[in-house]
Amino acid sequence: MEIIKTIARLRQVRARFAQVGLVPTMGYLHAGHLSLVRLARDACDTVAVSIFVNPTQFGPHEDLDRYPRNLERDFQLLQAQGVDLVFVPDVAEIYPDGYGTYVEVQGVTEMLEGAARPGHFRGVATVVCKLFNIIQPTHAYFGQKDAQQTVVVRKMVRDLDLPIEIVIGPTVREADGLALSSRNAYLAPDERVAATVLYRALMSARARYEAGSRDAEELRAAMQAVLSAEPLARVEYVSAAHPLTLQELDQLDTDGALLSMAVRIGRTRLIDNIILCDRQVIRDEYSSGQ
Repeated sequence: MEIIKTIARLRQVRARFAQVGLVPTMGYLHAGHLSLVRLARDACDTVAVSIFVNPTQFGPHEDLDRYPRNLERDFQLLQAQGVDLVFVPDVAEIYPDGYGTYVEVQGVTEMLEGAARPGHFRGVATVVCKLFNIIQPTHAYFGQKDAQQTVVVRKMVRDLDLPIEIVIGPTVREADGLALSSRNAYLAPDERVAATVLYRALMSARARYEAGSRDAEELRAAMQAVLSAEPLARVEYVSAAHPLTLQELDQLDTDGALLSMAVRIGRTRLIDNIILCDRQVIRDEYSSGQ
């Protein structure tokens, strides 16, 4: 496994390989990240992982400075997975003095996380586009837990005609349903117990859907009721949106819905989602390549 810190060296090494699967991360790796590495390992001759805590996707009062980091542990985990290349640039390598170019993806960034975190997706799209240009992967792997991010990245790739297959891996959860996240490390023991409320809220709405409800407001109300019963939870949003356009729905049609939420447990902001849909074309959009 080669650890690379500069764009120039990365490009030298990249020239050796025809096919590269990229897993972009911000580090502090967990089983969800490693599941994406295994997807890449199964499909690609060469696997690259980037570790970069991207400052442009954090707001001025967010957790950039305290975002968890442990590079040595990350390297050990990636070595055990047979990763070939790890790209670990510093901020000046990605955003040198005078940097002033950004990628804006319109139409799917204004709602949900985009409304709650202004500028977030400009930072995400910019750094992902830069990583794609630097590493030139043939495949790139993202997790469904960041559902809106996957929609944004797919649209960017299509709109800019980038020759990359985007592959979405399923959300990996703890036994009690909590979606794995690097930010789970912030949770105190009582907050960790309370954090399962996100999954329980999603399951409550899914039960309504499976019982026949197609009323989006009823599904949002079901999620809100479960969240409201948890004293440590502060809800930022609950959503039942079209899974591709992310527009809020009144009634679910054959395309189903993306149920999603952002909830603060203590000081920790958590997100989670599930897809409700019987159409394979929608399921494929969230679980396989383009």
